[in-house]
Amino acid sequence: MPVDVTNLRTGSTADAVRRERLIVVLRRIEPRSRLVDVVGELVDAGVRLFEVTFDGDDAALDLVAVSEQVVDRGGVVGAGTVRTAAQLLSAIAAGAAFGVSPVFDPAIVAAALRAGLPFIPGASTPTEADGAWRSGATFVKLFPASSLGPTFVRELCGPLPEIETIATGGVDISNATAFLEAGAVAVAVGSAIVRATPAQRRDLIAAVASTGRPR
Repeated sequence: MPVDVTNLRTGSTADAVRRERLIVVLRRIEPRSRLVDVVGELVDAGVRLFEVTFDGDDAALDLVAVSEQVVDRGGVVGAGTVRTAAQLLSAIAAGAAFGVSPVFDPAIVAAALRAGLPFIPGASTPTEADGAWRSGATFVKLFPASSLGPTFVRELCGPLPEIETIATGGVDISNATAFLEAGAVAVAVGSAIVRATPAQRRDLIAAVASTGRPR
């Protein structure tokens, strides 16, 4: 039976991404007590969307720990760097609200959709972005965003306006708003916010929140 991708693109998780516009990527932060502390500080600062990358041995347990920290406060936690069927199944079992990959693998996207999991595959060319969207992607991750630049986002929106993109990879306070102003629906930020001072985090969060959407 064909999957109704419209439900995933209009569901609560997708709506949260469009509303919050900032996803914090948590990559192999150890020990887990430090991960929990970092997440707590970020939630206090206003972050509500988190992505736990599945490139570590304890990723599933990390996702559960982060979810326990944020869900009761309106947070949403997904699984990142999902490149295999085993990682996808592990993410689903751990309760991931969405999945993200740095690449576009049609088989992984199809498996995620069959499981009812919003999925965000990666793309770095118009052809990849179009293929990912046609496959049923909830959003398309533009990666690495710092190499592509905001101009790429703006130019992509011309012929492919229906594709909703999330800029990821090298995004920080210096360029986050530029990607949003160019047409990205959201940005994903990793070490630039995890390692930042409390003041720098507040500045980035405030900058994203105050950036208007392109007309």
